[in-house]
Parts: sequence; structure tokens; C-alpha cells
Amino acid sequence: MGKIKWERSFPSQVYTKWAGKSVYYYKSINSTNVKAHELAAQGARHGSVVLADKQTAGRGRRGRQWDSPPGENLYFTLLLYPKLPARKASMLTLVMALAVGKALGEVTGHEIWIKWPNDMVLNGKKVAGILTEMQARNDEIDHVIIGVGVNVARREFEGELAEKATSLENEVENQVTREALLAGILEHFEILYEMFCLKGNMRDLRQAYESYLINKGRQVLVLDPTGEFAGIALGINDTGELQVQLKDGTVQSVYAGEVSVRGVYGYV
Repeated sequence: MGKIKWERSFPSQVYTKWAGKSVYYYKSINSTNVKAHELAAQGARHGSVVLADKQTAGRGRRGRQWDSPPGENLYFTLLLYPKLPARKASMLTLVMALAVGKALGEVTGHEIWIKWPNDMVLNGKKVAGILTEMQARNDEIDHVIIGVGVNVARREFEGELAEKATSLENEVENQVTREALLAGILEHFEILYEMFCLKGNMRDLRQAYESYLINKGRQVLVLDPTGEFAGIALGINDTGELQVQLKDGTVQSVYAGEVSVRGVYGYV
């Protein structure tokens, strides 16, 4: 796949009302999330997108580095100004995951899964990740940024990544352009976001989200700062928390925060 060309006409190619109508493109940048925070402070509009062909300091959940080589993947951050309490911001990760799942399914023709809360899975391996951050004032959201990284054309993965990461190029026969993928994600997200904002929870999106949830019905191992426990993932509740049934039959709600969830015997 050739290097992406973010033409100035791209916003007009996205069939949305506001998502992606302002695009800030950088050939190389430290992090699209960092830049999105800066743009928010400068008054960038709701739905603005920060795109990069390369990130020098990309990161994922819990400060992990997100490997971001040039010209191979899709890196973007979406800036939002939701009128919601700060405690609801984490649910936007799930909304974006659902949008990415729908768009990936359309452009690849393959079955796409979500590993709660923020990993996208193709053929048992991670193909994309999502990182949501926010700034708040008096417990109200000032702005939210949602960073998305999709492995599109990368062929080689080293070390630990070789066992659990993949790319569209490695798994899909048809060529996927990053322009088409980004447009699809933004179009789906705008619809899902507006549905989410009507009630401020996942109630109306819960069934759709769970249809992508690879953890559902499986044994999972929950790792948090206080220890770990195993159980069966039942799905999510209306606030996006993973519901895990323990051996004694009780159900534990797991909040994304600093928690990691994986399969008992591997990544999923």
C-alpha cells in the first residue's frame, strides 16, 4: 500500500454533519492525542480530527507505548465537547470501539471483535487500539479526545507483539485504504455518539456492543492494582462496566480505569 494522501477535499468525502469536518494533518508528530489537547485549548471545533502519518511518542492505555512507524497505519484523534459529567467519559471508548468494529467489518468483509474495553481483534489478534482522555472542570467535561490506531499495512511485528498483534495487510485479501477506513469510522461514530448522548449511557448501544464482544461467555482474568480474579464475562452494564460472574455466582462490575482483562490462557 502506498503512503496515504490526506487531500484537502477529504472532509467533503465524509458523509457526516460534524465529525471530521475540520482535519489537521501532520506528516510526523509526537502524538495526535497531545496535539488534540493543544487544539482544544485554542478553540478547535467539535468533531475536529488530528491525523498523522507517523507518531514519535504514540501511547496506549496505562502509558504503554504504541508503536507508530511511518506510512503503514492509521493514526487519528477525534476532539469532542460533550455536555456530560466527567464520570461518563470512559463510555466513549466503547462507543468508538463499536464504530471501529462496524467500519472494519465493512471494509474488510471479515468478522471483527472487541476485547473489552478498547482493543479491536481480527483472527484472534489485536489490529487496533483506542485511548480516551479528557479535561474536566468542576466534575463536568471540558473536552474529550479519542485516539485510534489501526494496523493497516504493517507486515512485521517483533517480540511480544508477534504473538498478539496483526494488521489488515496480513489478514485481509482485499486492499483497504486508510481514507475509506477513516471515513467509515467517523460516519459510524457520529451516529452512535448522538444515540449515546440522548441518555448518557450505553443502554441503547449495549446489545450492538455485546454482539462484537469477544470476551462474552468466556473465562477472563481481571488484573487490577489490588490483585487478580477470574470469572465468566457476561457482557456490559448500562455504564459500560464489564460484568464478570465469579465462582460463587456473584457478579462483579469491572470499571476500565487501571484494570486489564485478558483470557485465562492468552490474549483473548
